[in-house]
Amino acid sequence: MASRSLSTTTTALPWGAAATKALAGGFGFGVKKKTFPYTGPLRPAKMSPTRSVPADIPRPDYAKDGIPKARKPTMPWDIVIQSPEDIAAMRVVCRMAREVLDTAGRAVRVGATTDEIDAIVHAETIARGAYPSPLNYNGFPKSCCTSVNEVVCHGFPNAYVLRDGDIINVDVTCYYGGFHGDCSETFLVGNVDARGRELVKTAYDCLNAGIAVCKPGVPYHNIGGVIEDMAHAAGFTTTPNFCGHGVHRVFHDNPTVLHHRNVVPNGVMKPGITFTIEPMINEGTAKNVMWPDNWTATTKDGKRSAQFEHTLLITEDGVERLTARLPTSVPFFWEKE
Repeated sequence: MASRSLSTTTTALPWGAAATKALAGGFGFGVKKKTFPYTGPLRPAKMSPTRSVPADIPRPDYAKDGIPKARKPTMPWDIVIQSPEDIAAMRVVCRMAREVLDTAGRAVRVGATTDEIDAIVHAETIARGAYPSPLNYNGFPKSCCTSVNEVVCHGFPNAYVLRDGDIINVDVTCYYGGFHGDCSETFLVGNVDARGRELVKTAYDCLNAGIAVCKPGVPYHNIGGVIEDMAHAAGFTTTPNFCGHGVHRVFHDNPTVLHHRNVVPNGVMKPGITFTIEPMINEGTAKNVMWPDNWTATTKDGKRSAQFEHTLLITEDGVERLTARLPTSVPFFWEKE
């Protein structure tokens, strides 16, 4: 689940409660009601009630009131190093997140609703004794994010029915044993056109390119340049205002991992640090707008966006994918060709 970057200027539009109040500029006849300028064909759809979690499942600190209690260190280069015991716990929860994501991926098909996918993620998570980390995180109403077509990230699962030719990112995070494990993939729905398939493959390649530079001593800002170069070489763009993040006992922590070329001093990789890389690659503009729900970000031009994500561990001699794919993971379309 991506974090919002504070180091670049967001293009999200100022809609929501404040904008609604501002638009109530008059009363009486002849006042035209303003509507939100959606950029693509997607619209909000009906959502099911928030799903419950059994009382015996341990919860993160925000589960009850929606407010995360942990705060990032003041300096962006202050990054928590995990102990061997912490790393062991991270391996367990990240394996859970991978298994849940794989189950969700197998449910992606023409005619399925994104709410059905959320129900599967929720059930699979609690069946493992884990808590679905997105649920009530800063008020997020569902157990995973489902981002279809022009949605860059943080889409709400709802009554939307997947159609032939759609692409959908499913973003899963599990909380277990006091730690979070975070991963996502973009899946094809039925028959996707050639450019859409290229977009999805490029997003995956961008993730791998970012991971390939990771090892002790490397500045985190090195990740963004290789991702941007790969995206641009294929004729795509990379989203600047949502980023990867540290993840461990805290859902979103340092380091901030930007997916575009930058020299932001966000620290240097050291063994024992866990974080995500999760580039959002766009068919058109890199700019995005925020829906009135203050979560759903879509491309400003309504074109498609794709994303892949792993939770990573810096080791003594390189990097480990804690949410690595399994032999039973849903095969990528290029593995079938």
